Amino acid sequence: MARVRIAVAGAGMIGVRHIEETVASPNCVLASIIDPGPNAAEVARKFNVPLYQSLGECFAKDKPEGVVLATPNAMHVEQGLLCIKAGVPCLVEKPIGHTLEEGRRLVEAAEKANHKLLTGHHRPHSPILHKAVEIVRSGVLGRLVGVIGSAVFYKPAGYYDAPYEWRKQPGGGPILINMVHEVGNLRAMVGEIVAVQAFATNATRKFEVEDTVAINLRFANGALGSFLLSDTAASAKSWEQTSQENKTYPTYEDEDAYVIIGTNGSLAVPTMRLKRYERDEERSWWKPFKMETIPLERADPLARQIEHFGNVIRGEEKPLVTGRDGLQNLRVVDAIAEAARTGRTVEIPLN
Repeated sequence: MARVRIAVAGAGMIGVRHIEETVASPNCVLASIIDPGPNAAEVARKFNVPLYQSLGECFAKDKPEGVVLATPNAMHVEQGLLCIKAGVPCLVEKPIGHTLEEGRRLVEAAEKANHKLLTGHHRPHSPILHKAVEIVRSGVLGRLVGVIGSAVFYKPAGYYDAPYEWRKQPGGGPILINMVHEVGNLRAMVGEIVAVQAFATNATRKFEVEDTVAINLRFANGALGSFLLSDTAASAKSWEQTSQENKTYPTYEDEDAYVIIGTNGSLAVPTMRLKRYERDEERSWWKPFKMETIPLERADPLARQIEHFGNVIRGEEKPLVTGRDGLQNLRVVDAIAEAARTGRTVEIPLN
């Protein structure tokens, strides 16, 4: 079977990762790169593919079978709409839109056209997350009580240098850039989030945007959660530094990003350390837990995401992370930002 021809729009950091995974894929092939920036020509030469200045030029000269949109957030919706008009399936990097209303506009247009629109939340393709969801759904933890989560790490000063000064501005902080991933994980493992509270501060970096956020969550199933988010914290309690999925990050095998807690036990993720009572009558803080570490597979979720995209284009699979899923993740982070800004509890509708 011929490999699926995929173009990547955006030759920045995440775009290059998509390019690398497409080149390495056994089932997809890199058709072209789309980027008018000064560094894109070098990337195109490195991977020996055509370079186009715009989606329109690409579609007119060499229409691919699918497009990965790894462009700046503000371009996602308009470029996604161009893909819909051209009938080219697209994988849109998170967030699905730079605002909730714009994201909704793209999702509704895709649904109306029956278009294959995927959101680039790669963690749902992680075997670690799959295993955590499997354990929770098995019922071994009992009725879910809550979750304690964190994404605390230190981004170096160069992260904010040109051409990325926008990361210092509202919309460029860790709520939109990082928390949107965590929301996807929380929804998968614990359930739909229906209300949030939050405190945010910029006291450390003193940018116009937040650097640290404390978040409370209420889930539809009655569970509660607390989450600490910071990009200025010297800590390893984050998915990147615990999952071992991205080898560019140092790994600390004794650290976790989440602890999911139920009436019968708790699961630490991603170490998969499970503590539980074997029988209901043993449940007491005076009684010891049965403890075990669940074995798991590790694989690069970005590589799996590209394979999945190719399979969706072929019609062999349905999207794992739809545009509607991406929109709901965006809706939750939008509510977190509003809660931090207003100091009130923000209720979240489900789609």
